[in-house]
Amino acid sequence: MSRYNAVLSIAGSDSGGCAGIQADIKSISANGAFAATVITATTAQNTQGVTDIHGLPIPHIKAQLDAVLSDMNFGAVKIGMLHSPEVIKVVQETLVDYGMRNIILDPVMVATSGDKLISIEAVEALEGFLPQVTLMTPNIPEGELLLGHDINLSNLEDSARELGQKYGTSVLLKGGHLELEDEMTDMLFLKEENRLVTIHNPSIETQHTHGTGCSLSSSIATYVCLGFSLEEAVIKSCAYLNQAIAAGKDKVLGKGHGPINHFMLD
Repeated sequence: MSRYNAVLSIAGSDSGGCAGIQADIKSISANGAFAATVITATTAQNTQGVTDIHGLPIPHIKAQLDAVLSDMNFGAVKIGMLHSPEVIKVVQETLVDYGMRNIILDPVMVATSGDKLISIEAVEALEGFLPQVTLMTPNIPEGELLLGHDINLSNLEDSARELGQKYGTSVLLKGGHLELEDEMTDMLFLKEENRLVTIHNPSIETQHTHGTGCSLSSSIATYVCLGFSLEEAVIKSCAYLNQAIAAGKDKVLGKGHGPINHFMLD
C-alpha cells in the first residue's frame, strides 16, 4: 500500500477562512499533499481585521502534537502563528523529541491588515528557534523587526543573507511590500550553499491578498514533502501563489482584504 504525502501545519485558526490553518489546509491540498493540523490559537477575524486572539492551553497544544506525531509520518512541517514564548517552547521541544525535519517557519508577526499578532517576548523566543528550521519566510516588516533596520530593493540581497547568517537558516525574504510597478521580487538565501536566488513574478494589482504568507509557506512545505529541493519548492510555490492571487483578484468575499483563490476555481 502507498503512503500519503503528509504535511503538518502548526498555526492559528482564522474564523474568516482566509489565513492561518484554513489557508494552510487549502494550499497543502491544492498542491498535492494531505494536511494535518495542530491549532495554537483561535482568532476572531474577517477580511477587515482581527478583533480577538485566544491562545489554547499549552497542555492541549502538546496533546495535539503528540497525537499526530506519534501516529503519522510527515514529509514536512509548516509553522505559522506561535503567539507566546510558552507555545514556542512546547512546539520546539516536541519537534526535537520526534526528530522532525524539513521545518518551514512563517514568522507570523503582523496580519495583512496591520494587526499585531505576536508579543515582543515571543519574538525573542522565536529567535532561539530559528536555527532549528529549514527555511523561514519573513516579509519586509518582519525582516526589519528581526534585523533592526529598514529593508528596500537596494539592500534586499544583503538583508536576506544577513537574516540567514544571523539565525543560521535558509531565508525567503518576501518582497511584496516593495513598491514595484511590474513585478514581484523575492530573495532566497540558501544557507547550505551560501547562495542567493532572485525570484521574479508578475505584479498583480489587487487588495485580495489576505493569507498569502500562510499559503506560500504551506505550499513550500508541500513541495519539499513531495521531494523537490528547497530551491525548486520555493520557486514553484512563488509561481503558485502568484497564479492564485491572479485567480482571486476580482472575486469578493467580505468588505475588506479578501483571500487568494487557492484552487483557482471560477
